[in-house]
Amino acid sequence: MPAPVTDPLIAWYGEHARDLPWRHPEFGAWGILVSEFMLQQTQVSRVIPLLAAWIERWPTPADLAADSPAEAVRMWANLGYPRRALWLHRAAEQIATRHDNVVPSDVDDLLERTGIGDYTARAVATFAYGLRHPVVDTNTRRVLARAIAARSQPGPPAKRDLAEMLEILPTDAAATAIVNAATMELGATVCTSRAPKCDVCPIRHVCAWRLAGYPDTGDTRRKQSKYEGSDRQARGAALRELRAAAARGIPIDMLLGDWHDPAQRDRAISSLLDDGLIEVSNDNAHLPHA
Repeated sequence: MPAPVTDPLIAWYGEHARDLPWRHPEFGAWGILVSEFMLQQTQVSRVIPLLAAWIERWPTPADLAADSPAEAVRMWANLGYPRRALWLHRAAEQIATRHDNVVPSDVDDLLERTGIGDYTARAVATFAYGLRHPVVDTNTRRVLARAIAARSQPGPPAKRDLAEMLEILPTDAAATAIVNAATMELGATVCTSRAPKCDVCPIRHVCAWRLAGYPDTGDTRRKQSKYEGSDRQARGAALRELRAAAARGIPIDMLLGDWHDPAQRDRAISSLLDDGLIEVSNDNAHLPHA
């Protein structure tokens, strides 16, 4: 995807970008960081209302750090992958104490914080601080795979994804942020996985996959296991019971007491203990206090 494609991409984004809260200039680095934690493998529609509640309750990292990890897990509600709530709480503690309550702009500093990986670090540096970095998520990788490599689906995530995105970025930092966001938006709304809307794509004239006749090149991505009947479902059910129980907790032998698969129940509770998402005191299970 040559550099000239950025002009139609920027123009398309200016007309069709969704109005999302983290795209507003006043949202700030902390809000963007929280949103990136929440958006990992989670639909935008589920994130928006909960994100607003989080920022209202904890408008700065120090505000979240001053509250208990249990409250972070409780407020995470049904977003899934609740370890993210603990990681975000730990990152807030680190930012409050080591960065004077200001989310850092440097990618290396961000990567040293709990739960922040390549994508999130570059997203914060780019979208909150206007720095020039490639930002690559699942949607970006799909656009790059089709437009550059003529593949119907991207391969597994790889370091070369960053290099490929960097090649198409303009030199201007402000334009870089737009191209990063526009590529993600294109993948989310037009260049979708199962039913791409190629007839309205702003870069269809240079898309290698389209020019090659839309070949089916297979899909080597790892498939996520079904939620129904999984250990993840059991973990989620256990956390729902503990959120409802609040500080009083639940006797450990009664947690998921009516679960249909006793072995799965034990695995779920054991993994929650290992992840630090629940604690046991005097045979009573509860969300982490500190």
